[in-house]
Amino acid sequence: MPHADAPASSSLRPWLAAAGTLALLLIALWWALIGAPTEATMGTIQRIFYYHAPAAFTAWAALLLNAGASIAYLARRSPRADALAVAGAEVGLAFLSINLISGPIWARPVWGVWWVWDPRLTLTLAMWMMYAAYLILRQVTPEGSLQPRLAAALAVIFAADIPIDYMAIRWWRGQHPAPVLFGGADSGLAPRMAIAFWLSVAAFLALMALLVNFRYRQELMRHQVRELRRQRLLQEA
Repeated sequence: MPHADAPASSSLRPWLAAAGTLALLLIALWWALIGAPTEATMGTIQRIFYYHAPAAFTAWAALLLNAGASIAYLARRSPRADALAVAGAEVGLAFLSINLISGPIWARPVWGVWWVWDPRLTLTLAMWMMYAAYLILRQVTPEGSLQPRLAAALAVIFAADIPIDYMAIRWWRGQHPAPVLFGGADSGLAPRMAIAFWLSVAAFLALMALLVNFRYRQELMRHQVRELRRQRLLQEA
């Protein structure tokens, strides 16, 4: 009897995880739009911060996962590591897109322009282009042992942009706002703003984990199907 319950429990886990993530996203949305106070200088447009910055943190986390999985693949040639690297890159690029889209929406009413070639903005755009190229490379090159090795090597190189992007507003002067988190004694958020921000970070990270898990399983199944086809061709030969 215990064994009979195991499949049902296992099949419920993704739905429970999805429901929990949706609940967290809705709570974070309420805090971002209503719970947090309106910022005195910028007004309502500042509320996009609760999506813009968490999207960047989540993208960095997913791309660091891609780098870690790529290193593991280079060390062990594990299909699981390769599948995780693909999942991390795809989800990371999606969150990086949210960051790059939400930034100009904030910049237009505040700066009067959609885009400036600020160090942080330029590095983030470069990062988006690098990981887009990474995913395109995986699509256009023939599948085989060389493709994942080349992609993994590029992912490790591209990951160097992540800490540079994070530190850009600390190392160079630009138009991007100064850091309000971990930026010094004069930085910080009002308590209710901090709650809204960290709830959004938690919700985005939960969504990232859900999406990475889904894409990882899908990519692993693709690896398995390819291997079964390869074995079948060998048997027929």
